[in-house]
Amino acid sequence: MRFQVLAFALLLSLSPSFISAHFFPNISSLPSSIRNSTWDSFYDFAGCKQGDTVNGLQKLKQYFQRFGYMATADNYTDYFDSSLESAIKTYQRNFNLNISGELDGKTIQQIVRPRCGNADIINGSSTMNSGKPPAGFHTVAHFSFFPGMPRWPANRRDLTYAFFPQNQLTQEAKNAFSRAFARWAEVIPMTFTETDSIGTADIRIGFFSGDHGDGEPFDGVLGTLAHAFSPPAGHFHLDDDEDWLIDGDLTLLPSISAVDLESVAVHEIGHLLGLGHSSVEDAIMFPSISAGTRKVQLADDDIQGVQTLYGSNPDFNGTTSSSPPVRESDSSGAHYPFASWGVGALLAVGYFFSLML
Repeated sequence: MRFQVLAFALLLSLSPSFISAHFFPNISSLPSSIRNSTWDSFYDFAGCKQGDTVNGLQKLKQYFQRFGYMATADNYTDYFDSSLESAIKTYQRNFNLNISGELDGKTIQQIVRPRCGNADIINGSSTMNSGKPPAGFHTVAHFSFFPGMPRWPANRRDLTYAFFPQNQLTQEAKNAFSRAFARWAEVIPMTFTETDSIGTADIRIGFFSGDHGDGEPFDGVLGTLAHAFSPPAGHFHLDDDEDWLIDGDLTLLPSISAVDLESVAVHEIGHLLGLGHSSVEDAIMFPSISAGTRKVQLADDDIQGVQTLYGSNPDFNGTTSSSPPVRESDSSGAHYPFASWGVGALLAVGYFFSLML
């Protein structure tokens, strides 16, 4: 786990005083521009359509199976069959893309974005893009719930959370989770309090690498970032291999693999409360978030969804605390301020940092 704490003035000066062996990634994670992420190979499938046979296409089928778009099978092939076309059309509908059933450029760009490890479709049912207004609301909704609409029971509205002690999180990292919980508590009648007792906490938070025993293995840098179980399970797992940013300005970070911890935490807490994924791109519960993006503000779709489950916080006045989003600036979804430097300059920066560690 590589937590990074950066400040604007210090970054500009490139002073050795801001380099920390504990918080800053080593040269192996810099520069990310020349390191492939988990799904970069999917770019090779751009333009594929039904009837094509392309080497490695079975891996894309496994991707769609993982997120609920295809049935589990032991004999996936590299042939673009009707099942794959159907999966792509459903995926395109959920992500507001042109529904062609072909792997056009925008579809591939969405597929390779880092995302939540929770499936979009559970038990064959997808409500991401249902477009149905919830009871009591007049706007179209795209939020969804887990099957059966599980929620925390009425007698458990004051929840506790704890961190696995072996992760040895800094207070800065814990503060990011505290802020994330507070965003949901602002709109529903629930409280979230940190406790040191991992055994008795309602919600248990931990960072893990690879296969960690829950049937949902992590896959290294980018790819799937985290996942959380529906209530009242309370399991919240994050990929230990990510370049997690816990404080600082994402637009100044010299690594396109950096992932904002609070942004991911707010999303996964939505799952812990019973929300599924939403097709509204500005919503917290949209399944993917690009590296180099900060997105922590609840959208109306998120608020409507969680209030359908729990009602409104009596003190909620209809608006949440302001927090301007930092959005991606290129087609790959990565906001990278040093893009014009070129690979050579990036390597030089990475080498400089390595000397300071």
